[in-house]
Amino acid sequence: MTDQPRQPERPRFEPEIIPPGESHDPRGTRVFIDQTTTEQIFVGRISPLQMFMLAVGIGAVIAVVLVLLVGAFLLWIPIVGLLIAAGLVAGLLRPLLSRRG
Repeated sequence: MTDQPRQPERPRFEPEIIPPGESHDPRGTRVFIDQTTTEQIFVGRISPLQMFMLAVGIGAVIAVVLVLLVGAFLLWIPIVGLLIAAGLVAGLLRPLLSRRG
């Protein structure tokens, strides 16, 4: 190994600096291009209607999950009740059945 300090790696490409107040795209969207792939990511502004629809969609998903969880909980209440009742009946019948044997 050499004792020479490592040189920092130079960036593969220069970032594009957009001055404040100037729009890169007339539609108000930004385009980010990764130089290593051919994919592009478009980032646009969300309108108030889109924000409302997103909130409604998230709320609907949360409501469905909550209904499923409450339904599963309510389904287990009678099952646990039946198991407790069966245990109590078995406990009461045990002395009666053990005397005969």
